[in-house]
Amino acid sequence: MTDLNHVIEIGRLTRDIGERDFGYTTGGTARLNLSIAVNRSVKKNGAWTDSVSYFDVTVWGKPAENIKPYLHKGKQIAVDGFLDQQRWEKDGQKFSKVVIVANTVQLLGGNDNNAAPQEPAGDYAPAGSGDDFPEDLPF
Repeated sequence: MTDLNHVIEIGRLTRDIGERDFGYTTGGTARLNLSIAVNRSVKKNGAWTDSVSYFDVTVWGKPAENIKPYLHKGKQIAVDGFLDQQRWEKDGQKFSKVVIVANTVQLLGGNDNNAAPQEPAGDYAPAGSGDDFPEDLPF
């Protein structure tokens, strides 16, 4: 039986995408690594304060290629994917980290002056005009 491993995070990019963040595997698959900061409010000593968590995200394939030009530090994005624990050993010492492997990444917020025009990544169908429903619906 397979367990459930699904995560959705909305946060802001912590850095611009650099040369080390984007590349291709030897098989030709695109890989994009990014990091997001996710804020939440917590009550501490009777006052509300922000608590920040940082998450590493990996995007594979065509979605990585499509969204890369629109990502810059501070841009708000939504990530839908799963958690992956990566383990390795270096000089006899064991390390691990948990990353989000994104199935989809969506640009959020408005377009700011420093960014390229915002366009959706991947295939999409434009939203209808709202007049697409038949008049005889029972509600």
